[in-house]
Amino acid sequence: MQASCNELHNPPGIARDGDASGSQCVHPSRSTEGSFHPGDVHIQINSGPKDYPENLSSRNIRSGVCSCAHGCTHSRFRSHSHSEARPPEDFATESGEHGNGSFSEFRYLFKWLQKSLPYILILGIKLVMHHLTGISLGIGLLTTFMYANKSIVNQVFLRERSSKIQCAWLLVFLAGSSILLYYTFHSQSLYYSLIFLNPTLDQLSFWEVLWIVGITDFILKFFFMGLKCLILLVPSFVMPFKSKGYWYMLLEELCQYYRIFVPIPVWFRYLISYGEFGNVTRWSLGILLALLYLILKLLDFFGHLRTFRQVLQVFFTRPSYGVPASKRQCSDADGICSICQAEFQKPVLLICQHIFCEECITLWFNREKTCPLCRTVISDRINKWRDGATSSHLQMY
Repeated sequence: MQASCNELHNPPGIARDGDASGSQCVHPSRSTEGSFHPGDVHIQINSGPKDYPENLSSRNIRSGVCSCAHGCTHSRFRSHSHSEARPPEDFATESGEHGNGSFSEFRYLFKWLQKSLPYILILGIKLVMHHLTGISLGIGLLTTFMYANKSIVNQVFLRERSSKIQCAWLLVFLAGSSILLYYTFHSQSLYYSLIFLNPTLDQLSFWEVLWIVGITDFILKFFFMGLKCLILLVPSFVMPFKSKGYWYMLLEELCQYYRIFVPIPVWFRYLISYGEFGNVTRWSLGILLALLYLILKLLDFFGHLRTFRQVLQVFFTRPSYGVPASKRQCSDADGICSICQAEFQKPVLLICQHIFCEECITLWFNREKTCPLCRTVISDRINKWRDGATSSHLQMY
């Protein structure tokens, strides 16, 4: 019994094992007015600061040890470490769980696509077979356009060396393709769309609208490309090369402007068709969508109007890039044009004092705005489409 008392008289922080097992408190039973019953054990715990070394007291204060009302000590260090302090491994575990969750979702999606791939292929083949005529015709029209557009640009680049036979062949090829297309589908009267009329179809579905608008857009491109071929066939002494460039630019801007308005009747009829079912809600929705479509087309129209006005100004004013060069100035420049590497033909002196042939520098400024030698900005005007090119943009709306 004496040994047990000696152990209990040791301070709480000086346990023999030094672990948390000695942190339990022993509360002696109190009697009234210092009276004791037989068999009771009175344990006196001295908590005065004089019985403890200074270093132990400071250590208890730093470790967060507090005394209770019964004279026992409780360490909050372990409880705080379990309830408040979270080790970094917990955060890493949580972020890892989120990352694994996202990865598992993608993995599940990939597995679903992998299992559904045969069914998607079956539906895709069915869709292609259902619209085989439209897909084949679209590929054919696109191929024809790319071939004719590239050929016209090459012929414009050759200038006087261009082949008249090639230009005539392109004209016949484009005209024949358009006539054959309209003749094949003459029952649908697709040519009505060219003059802002609706083709003879009982009911317009979404795919039929795309069919009509797409064919009409390609036919308009073919028509204006044929006009460019006619300009190529005009002799140079009748229409100089420089004037031809302005005509190419004007025709292309007119083509794009006309293509903006052609799809309006077809799309308007398709959108307004919601009101043909006798339902007030559908009829109101159709009217609202049709009005919204018209507003967007008006905004598109005003957006192109500024560009078209600039093109008209350039076409009628015919601004020059420089002044005619004298013979002395040509001799100072060795009499050789740095673009064509030949003698000057109608030499033009730019503001940067460099001399070029009129046709050479005109062809250059169809694509550039700076001098070929010193890169000085010569013209900030609109010069695109003067090389005979046609826009590949498909006006589907």
